[in-house]
Amino acid sequence: MNPERRDRLRDAAIAVLAAEGGRGLTHRAVDRAAEVPDGTTKNYFPTRDAVLRAVAERCLEQYAALTARATAGPGPADRAELAALFRTLLANVAGPGRPRLLACLELQAEAARRPWLSALLDPMASGDFAGFEAAQRSAGLPVTRQRAAAVTLALHAAIPHLLADGPETLAAAGLDDLDRFVRDLLDAVYPTGTTD
Repeated sequence: MNPERRDRLRDAAIAVLAAEGGRGLTHRAVDRAAEVPDGTTKNYFPTRDAVLRAVAERCLEQYAALTARATAGPGPADRAELAALFRTLLANVAGPGRPRLLACLELQAEAARRPWLSALLDPMASGDFAGFEAAQRSAGLPVTRQRAAAVTLALHAAIPHLLADGPETLAAAGLDDLDRFVRDLLDAVYPTGTTD
């Protein structure tokens, strides 16, 4: 099978899942989004589970590419650089990362009923815990596993709210000002003067 067409179908499936949700992810919808003849998606991915697997694998590939780019250089040198990194990541949620992250949230909902899908998605979340802990260490913060996990969980918890874009919720969570949100998060977990 043609690898370029396969990737085009997987990217189209991400777009469909992001736009239409799990119920809208059909072979026909992916064919339309990819602008290929009817039946093409079914030839590549014969079942709905095969389409879900393809989407999860593509999301993982995109996550790995983003992670590789983010970790290519030196880590953040201080608290201000760490805050800027986290702010950039959160800003990406409502920007170019939106379709992939919406698709990932849909996949996580599906994974609650499909353990095989949960196993496929697990490296993304676990990768964030390791990567964000490394970034906090690089910035010179007094990292413990619990503190690093608290920061990562807070960043993850922000994602659905940023995607939903409800102004009252964003204001209540402090997400209407990403700079302040990240600064307050780091101050809460690592109060100034914390050394252990």
